Amino acid sequence: MPEETTPLLRDDDSVAKNGRSVTTYTEVVEDGNERNDVEQIEPAEDDSKSMAKLAPTVIPMTIGIFLAAMDQTIVVSSYASIGNEFNQLQNTSWIATGYMLTVTSFQPLYGKLSDIFGRKACLLSAYAIFACGCLCCGLARDMNELIVARALAGIGGGGMSTVVSIIMSDIVPLRQRGTWQGIINIVFATGSATGAPLGGILADSIGWRWAFLAQVPVTLIAILSVSIALNVPKTETGQDDFYAKLKRIDFGGAVTLVLSIFFLLVALDRGGNVSWSDPLTVACLGGFVFFSIFFATVEMKLASEPFAPKRIIINRSLIASYLCNFFGVMSSMCLIYQISLYFQAVRKMSASEAGMGLVPAILGGVVGSLMGGLVMQATGKYYWLTVGEYVGMVSGTLLVTLMTGVLVHSFAGIVVGLVFMSIGNGGGITTTLIALIANAGPEDQAIATAVSYLFRSLGAVFGISVGSTLVQDTLRGLLRKRLAGQDIDIDQIVRRVRESLNYIDELEPNIRSIVRTSYDEALPAAFWFAVVTAGAALVSSWFIAEKALTRK
Repeated sequence: MPEETTPLLRDDDSVAKNGRSVTTYTEVVEDGNERNDVEQIEPAEDDSKSMAKLAPTVIPMTIGIFLAAMDQTIVVSSYASIGNEFNQLQNTSWIATGYMLTVTSFQPLYGKLSDIFGRKACLLSAYAIFACGCLCCGLARDMNELIVARALAGIGGGGMSTVVSIIMSDIVPLRQRGTWQGIINIVFATGSATGAPLGGILADSIGWRWAFLAQVPVTLIAILSVSIALNVPKTETGQDDFYAKLKRIDFGGAVTLVLSIFFLLVALDRGGNVSWSDPLTVACLGGFVFFSIFFATVEMKLASEPFAPKRIIINRSLIASYLCNFFGVMSSMCLIYQISLYFQAVRKMSASEAGMGLVPAILGGVVGSLMGGLVMQATGKYYWLTVGEYVGMVSGTLLVTLMTGVLVHSFAGIVVGLVFMSIGNGGGITTTLIALIANAGPEDQAIATAVSYLFRSLGAVFGISVGSTLVQDTLRGLLRKRLAGQDIDIDQIVRRVRESLNYIDELEPNIRSIVRTSYDEALPAAFWFAVVTAGAALVSSWFIAEKALTRK
């Protein structure tokens, strides 16, 4: 039985077989040596690319998309409850960043793995690893075990969206790609909208652990669905030896990327919670610089088949889209993560109420994505659409910031701002993906798509970590300043209120008021950071290269 894969480089040699276009490729490694000729079955003409014929391939993957989306918002709306139970609220950002650490590192690797081992095998493996990670999260006995389990889940999570996106790029015509992405995003938004309130409801009732345990049976359903129903085009690779395939994996690049991001996250966390002059903070910053340079060296010089090759990373027609992904997701993740804390610490909302407050933002994201896809399908263009979307994102983020106390406290204003921000970001992610695929060409679309997920995940890591660092650093300073002269143990209060929001209710009324006011004034530091990074995404969008979108 031939094995399914997408080759790296394409020759311009096409013939027709059984009414379908078959293209012959020569697969090469970075040093230019040919491996073997590969034939890939191109998608047929428009009549066979109808939604009815594409649906049997797409539908089996939607359960995994739903699950990946639900997982993200379940954690956002329940992390305060987790921090309260473990008395480590100041470390709850690591629940998300531990997950994003491995997601970031493995997403680009899945692009290469799917070329070597096949799309379906990689997708099923991702589901299995994710299920194991969720099970371990639900059984975690302390914060450290939970963070490690989230990192394990992230290894699987890195492939759940990336491989699906690559399969979509394989089979869907470029001009219809945005519309199909919008449809997929409806499923994603449904998962996100389900996860946000569900996480809060579970945290307020039977416990946050069920937010993770409940995902295990759903993942098993996803595995069954893909195993039975997903059929993707298969091609001959001429290389069946498993160990030969294993040798082609860029383990050096993966390890150095994980280490560089890990040291950066530890430095940000340590700097925000302890001191930026602390020896461990300085050492971790040094480790980040060292392994970042090492990673670049491995990818540019040493790896025979790098998962982030030079021709994909340093490419003028692609880098603008990558930067839009990086800064846009950084801004949105920072804002969403910290606005949940604002709802609970300042507005005294429960976890479930905070989760419900995020639902309009989730719906805005899917509206933006679907609208962007339909406009691209109708016009075949994406440049001014992308610029307009990021203008909307900047406007929405600025409105949220102003409505959280900078000008006035307004819940309605925050919701409107979140919707505008999400419409802009959701649409921007879709249109920049199409810009990447159009400029990369079919021979590099799998790797380019995977690298775009790398930049998105890096943006999420930076957004969550830097936002949390800014808030914690500012909060610590405000509390020490305002509690000075009080007949209390200042150090204990500063430590406890950053460990658990429940502790605030145990304080004397005057001290409680000081703490909530300090949270109110500390959080805008993260919100303004989100405004700046949204602006950087807008500037990056100006440099995207427009290219005609074909209907084939």
